[in-house]
Parts: sequence; C-alpha cells; structure tokens
Amino acid sequence: MSTTTFRGSIDPTARRVPPLGGFNPTLLGIELRRMLRNRRTVVFAMLFPAALFLSFGSTSDWDESVGHGNVAAYVMVSMALYGAALTAASAGTQVALERAMGWSRQLRLTPLNAAVYIVVKAIIALVLGALAIAVVNLVGVLQGKPEMPVDVWVECALLTLACTSVFAALGLCAGYLLPGENAMQVLGPGLALLSFLGNVFIPIDEGSWIYTIAQWTPMYGVAEICRYPLTGDLTWIAVVNAALWLAVFVGGAAWAMARDTARV
Repeated sequence: MSTTTFRGSIDPTARRVPPLGGFNPTLLGIELRRMLRNRRTVVFAMLFPAALFLSFGSTSDWDESVGHGNVAAYVMVSMALYGAALTAASAGTQVALERAMGWSRQLRLTPLNAAVYIVVKAIIALVLGALAIAVVNLVGVLQGKPEMPVDVWVECALLTLACTSVFAALGLCAGYLLPGENAMQVLGPGLALLSFLGNVFIPIDEGSWIYTIAQWTPMYGVAEICRYPLTGDLTWIAVVNAALWLAVFVGGAAWAMARDTARV
C-alpha cells in the first residue's frame, strides 16, 4: 500500500500569529452588524431612553435655568447617559450568550487573541453607546426644549461617551460571571435601580441619607462628569467614584476572562 505525499502541506507548528493578535476591520464590522440586528437592543436600549426623556416634557419646571442651560438640557444629558449605559452593558453581555453557545470556545482554536476579542466587544459597546447618545440628543434637538450653548452640548455628549466605558466593562464582567440567559435580565433592572440611586433620574437633595448612598453607586460619578459642562459643578468625589468603578469593572472583566480561558 503506497502513501501519498502532498506537496506544500502546512505545518501546524509553523502557523504565524496574525498582526495585532487577529484584530481587523472585517471582524469589527461583522460584530457590529450582528449587534444591530438585535431588535431588542436597538428598540429598548436606544429608543426607550428617548421616550423616557419625552415623558418628562409635561413637567412645570422644564424651562427653569440650570447652570449654562435649563432643566430640559439637564434631563436630556441624564437620559443620554442612561441609554448609553444600557446599550453598552447589553453589548458587553453578549459574551455570556457566546459562551453558552460554545462560540467563544471555538474562537480560542483560532489565532485570535483573547484580549483582542475583549477589545472588539468593548469597541462595539462604545459604538452602540454613541448611537444611543445620538438618538437622545436628536430627539432633544427636534423637540426644541433643551437650551444650552453648542459647545456645552458637544462637550456633554463626548463626556457621556467616555463615561460609557464604565458600563461596557460592567457588561463584559457580567457576561463572564452570569449565565447567558440571565446576564441582561440582571443588568437591565440593576442599571435602572442604580440610575434612581445615582442621581440620574431624579435629583437627590444634598445632605440627605439617600444622597450619601448615591455617592457610592457607579452612576453617581459618571452622571456628575457628563453634566459638568452644563452645571459647572464637579466634585473630586465624583471623579474618584467614576475612576474607581471603572477600575473595578475592568479588573473584574480581566479576572473573569482569565478564569474562563483557563477552562479550555
């Protein structure tokens, strides 16, 4: 019995690691299109905050002055933050579904670096967060009630996008720690509760015991930072709060990813 030898056969041990750990625009585009096909993400996470913003339109103090703008602008920035946080966290929790389906295990058999996989997920979360911010701001423009200088408007939007990274990291951390079917079911109501406690939905009187609790929540610091160009008021406590929660969620996501990767 003869043995056939194929010329040009590939030696598996000589396989080269692709540049940038496998990161490429094609992978990023595929992931983005896949997320945009998720109707629940698009409708609930993007349109719900805009609808919530419009629901405050009947308040009597809508036109009252706040810093460099009015109450309508204050509420709009807050709802943009909530929408971006919800959307980014939802994108991050997709890791849980991919783990449940075995897709992440399959990816580990490819040259794609695990850290690059997380970076792609984080970028997608920020892109979707930017879309959520744009939707809420567009609704504010069309409604015509928010009033603040254009430069302040842009600064608030950019700071909101930067702060969205906190919740992208939260979504990734939850995606690795929670089962696929439960990740967003936990984060959805949890972010709503944190928004109430974190001085996002309803302004909390300073000095009250609820305000003391609010200063320890993940929403408090980022909300104060996002509204800083409008209000002109930002404390060091808010900055430290946002930085610490970002470090906690990034560290938690890295630890959970390392633990999950070690199982293969």
